[in-house]
Amino acid sequence: MTMTVWQSVITIAVVAIGTMLTRFLPFLLFPESKRPPRIIDYLGRVLPLAMTGLLVVYSLKDVSPLSGSHGVPEAIAMAAIIALHLWRRNMLLSIAGGTVLYMLLVQLVFV
Repeated sequence: MTMTVWQSVITIAVVAIGTMLTRFLPFLLFPESKRPPRIIDYLGRVLPLAMTGLLVVYSLKDVSPLSGSHGVPEAIAMAAIIALHLWRRNMLLSIAGGTVLYMLLVQLVFV
C-alpha cells in the first residue's frame, strides 16, 4: 500500500511534532530554576537500574545451558562487561567492549 504525497507529508509532520513535543516538554514542565518533584528524582535514580536489569534478562532469555555453546560466550562477554566497567567506570566502553567481544566469540570461536 502506498501513500499519496499529502499523506506522506502529514505523516512526517505528525511524527516531527510528536518527537519535538517529547524532547521539549520536560524542559517546559521542569525548568532548571525549579526543583523537580520527588517522584521525578526517584524515577531518575531507579529507572536506569531497572532498564539495565531488563536488558540483562532479555539478552539471556534464549540462552540454553544444555545445548549449543552452553552459554559460554554470553558468560565471557558478561564478565568482560563487568571487568571493563569496574576498571574504567565508562558505560559506553563497557557496552561496546562486551558487544565486540561477544560478536568475535560467536563468529570466530564458538562456530
